[in-house]
Amino acid sequence: MDKIRTTNMLLLVIVIPIIFYLLKVLSFIFVPLVFSMFIALLFLPLMRFLRRRKVPKIISIIIVMIIIFLGIKLGAEVVKLSSKEIVASDSQFFEKAETKIKTLIFDVETFFGTASGTAADKSLSSYINQDALVKNFGTTFGFVSSFLTALLMTTFFVVLWLAESINIEKVLNKTLLKKKHTSIKTFRKIEKDLIKFIKVKFIVSLLTGVGITLACYGFDVSFPIFWGIFAFLINFVQMVGSFITIILLSIFAFVELETGSTLLFFIIAISGVQILFGSILEPIFMGKSFSINIITVLVMLMFWGFIWGIPGLIMAIPITVFLKIILEQFNSTKGVATMIS
Repeated sequence: MDKIRTTNMLLLVIVIPIIFYLLKVLSFIFVPLVFSMFIALLFLPLMRFLRRRKVPKIISIIIVMIIIFLGIKLGAEVVKLSSKEIVASDSQFFEKAETKIKTLIFDVETFFGTASGTAADKSLSSYINQDALVKNFGTTFGFVSSFLTALLMTTFFVVLWLAESINIEKVLNKTLLKKKHTSIKTFRKIEKDLIKFIKVKFIVSLLTGVGITLACYGFDVSFPIFWGIFAFLINFVQMVGSFITIILLSIFAFVELETGSTLLFFIIAISGVQILFGSILEPIFMGKSFSINIITVLVMLMFWGFIWGIPGLIMAIPITVFLKIILEQFNSTKGVATMIS
């Protein structure tokens, strides 16, 4: 028995890295698959409601896809509004920004003893590698192409989830849990917790975006709608997103606002928005039963960020919740689930 146990452990050590390697190599399939699962989970209650009303499944799927399309269209309109805001901005802002950036770079060069001439003699274009920009254009084109492909695959997988061509409950029953009652109970808990997480995260991110926009309006910082959208999107990256928003917006405000009390109060205001919604309201809305310790969050963010990049950072916590609920179903892994909590 000891030999069998040792053999199984060695096989497990070999298999786990192979699985994660395949997840990384085949990310173009797994990222849309997992992301679509979370989207489909949001609409499963609606699908059940329509089923109880005797609505045909194909009609129900069309209704859900229309709702998703309208949501995407609304988001596109907000982004378009932000773009118009930036394009219509006064050119004096860009001139002021260029002057401050050149001065800042010159001060840094002076500190390290590498400066030559004066800040006024410098041109911002001299710090930009033109060849690198040309090469990055091809990278950008490749990113857009990959994004559109992932979007189409996600849409396809969402339809499969909603049509129950892919059924998580049956997969759990056939592979891991082996008991129908346990599979149903586990699936309901996964569905309930993930829907709760996605809803709360969306609401908190939306409130954060609105708060950042109002702060920018209040302190007369340019492009408030753009910064609100940015804060809303980046806030889906747990913990890291709020720091990125504060750092980037503080640097932007440093360029535009006069250094002193105004800049300080603005940084305090946007930090207060992040603390209020991210550190106070979000944990209250999530509830104690949903808690995941900070170390687990950081480890999962680094791990899934390494495996799947930005999509991995966004889906790290939902995936962790999914794994935690599965681990709770086995006596041998309940300790691991407790550590995650």
